[in-house]
Amino acid sequence: MSTEQTYMIDYVLSGLTQLIMEKQHKPLPEALDILYNSALYDQLSDPDTGLYLQSKYYNYELL
Repeated sequence: MSTEQTYMIDYVLSGLTQLIMEKQHKPLPEALDILYNSALYDQLSDPDTGLYLQSKYYNYELL
């Protein structure tokens, strides 16, 4: 995985965490728990899926 891919994945994960906090009214630790224990996290972590190229809103709908 390239440095750019890692950066983009981290950027999407950050945006997803923010969306979970806003839309589900969760505190940061709980939002991170939801995200990191989801199937989406595993898919986002795999650059071959290309999900890191999609918007945080698209990925939130998959969550």
